[in-house]
Amino acid sequence: MTPIRIVQVGMGGWGRDWAKMLAGRPELVEVAAYVDIAPEMLRLLQQEGGAPAERCFATLDAALAATDAEAVLVTAALGGHVPVAEAALAAGKHVLVEKPFAPSVAEAARLVAQAEAAGLALMVSQNYRFFPAAQAAAALVRGGELGPVGAVSLQFRRDANGREPGHSHFSLRHPLLLDMSIHHFDLMRFVLGQEPTAVSCHAWNPAWSNFAEPAAASATITFDGGAVVSYQGSWVSPASKTLWAGEWQIECAEGVISWTSRDDANTPEGEEVTVRRRGARARRVRLPDMAHWDRAGSMAAFAHAIRSGETPPSSGRENLGSIGLTFAAITSAETGQALAVPR
Repeated sequence: MTPIRIVQVGMGGWGRDWAKMLAGRPELVEVAAYVDIAPEMLRLLQQEGGAPAERCFATLDAALAATDAEAVLVTAALGGHVPVAEAALAAGKHVLVEKPFAPSVAEAARLVAQAEAAGLALMVSQNYRFFPAAQAAAALVRGGELGPVGAVSLQFRRDANGREPGHSHFSLRHPLLLDMSIHHFDLMRFVLGQEPTAVSCHAWNPAWSNFAEPAAASATITFDGGAVVSYQGSWVSPASKTLWAGEWQIECAEGVISWTSRDDANTPEGEEVTVRRRGARARRVRLPDMAHWDRAGSMAAFAHAIRSGETPPSSGRENLGSIGLTFAAITSAETGQALAVPR
């Protein structure tokens, strides 16, 4: 497959990490230009990653005028996702955007409509889907080997409380639900193959938290196929940390599927999927081989969609369910009311 040519917009810390990862994937992508409105971010990119100065631009318009890029990768902060994606689509470019891909469901739907009207691919980088354990767990559930799903328990525990005072993470809006749980909410839909119908969520800040907004949450989420998920997450937990995808227990009619994914190095090391049938011992499931995983997996799927003309996995339209659940959980936490999830 011929690599796609992209312009990357947003060269903060996470954007530069993206750039570093893509530099090692020449079979997937050629970055034609880098864009950031802050000159210091482009200077850091040149110093840290060796990006040529002639490929660095202050605006997307300038970058597109100077290149023959086919697509735009949006790694800007959340507030920049919609305007950058809108401009890229208006210029006739396919778009891969970080999650959450819009600050509201209405804005997300507007982007989806714009992309579809233009016949362009709009994909959300839901990178947690692109790991062997997540793929294996989804295949087990979808295949019905253990029968229908009843209850699901998902636990996420991390302790980010010790970061240096004033770290930007501490000032994020809903740092758990909006910045982190969206990964888990998306995995629920992907693995279960069901859509959320209602959510009841409570979010709070433990007394020792250094976050300005709630760093812990507990939610009950019902799905249209009968599954009920009990979710607990925390950015300030003193308990043993989980892998980034969390610890899953999926109770089915004939047994339990347990799995976890994505270690601290963002690799498949430490991943595990086990199946325990009623009355039998647990057995480990062989995980699929994947040439690309995590964000490289997202980019590979995006590139394939552009080259093949197929709808990408985690397209903007498909991902409306994940962003809808995320904002419904936030509203439930803020109002204390159980809410229906918009379809």
